[in-house]
Amino acid sequence: MIQFNHVSKTFKGIRVLDNIELNIQLGERIALVGSNGAGKTTLIRCLLGEYTYGGEVMVNGLKPRRERSKVLQKIGFVPQLPPPLKMPVGQLVGFAASLCNSERKRMVDVAARLGLDFGKIAHLPFVKLSGGMKQKLLIAIAMGRDTSILVMDEPAANLDPDARHIFFELLAERLENTTMLISSHRLDEVAALVNRVLEMDRGKVVLDDRVAEDVSLSGKLACRLKLRRSEEAIAKALLGWNFTATNDGLEWQGKVAGPDRLRFLGMISRYVGILTAISLDENQGDGQ
Repeated sequence: MIQFNHVSKTFKGIRVLDNIELNIQLGERIALVGSNGAGKTTLIRCLLGEYTYGGEVMVNGLKPRRERSKVLQKIGFVPQLPPPLKMPVGQLVGFAASLCNSERKRMVDVAARLGLDFGKIAHLPFVKLSGGMKQKLLIAIAMGRDTSILVMDEPAANLDPDARHIFFELLAERLENTTMLISSHRLDEVAALVNRVLEMDRGKVVLDDRVAEDVSLSGKLACRLKLRRSEEAIAKALLGWNFTATNDGLEWQGKVAGPDRLRFLGMISRYVGILTAISLDENQGDGQ
């Protein structure tokens, strides 16, 4: 369905995407994680045909740069930063619905579920809405259309707690028939929805893990580590995960949230040369 073949992107001499090879199939629900600057947003922008790049991107056999309008008709997209559109909200929703041959009412209904009173904001310029209202409207436009692909870049960042809960309910309703690519700093939020996790670092995919449907990512994992020697770099990394040290820094213990286990293992793999033992045990009774 979606293919990245040797995709690279450079900004001002800096390689932001480095020879990305990815295949995303129908029904895969992907959490795209990584620190700021890892390349997540650039990857998404290449998928949408917004950037030129080396290599090839294909969406259902179409090339986003060459056939962008056709590609965008097939994708529901929520950007990380709302565009500075001066168009009135009502006109914007009507325009979006016409572009993708969807019913305007579906978008209005999703907005209502997220807590937007469409009648009160329809005449307002989009740019005048609050950050949370903009995000709700963009989600409503993306999820109110008839599409089998959803691409979302930090979609819940500006949502209030009630709207976040409803947003993830909306995603859960689409699990059976939608391919999802969700960039998020909070893997725990999307853990119940996804069946694949991609971690990016410095423009590369450093972790690609498919999660079996019967594997729970909830709860905590009790982790214990033993090191060959004490070292400042790994100590700093483990303190960042709220681990505690014993035996002069040669032994560490802590808890890793189930959704973050892949990211944790990716981090700790950098220090495999001084790691002598590691254990991860499910802690079923701990929901903290």
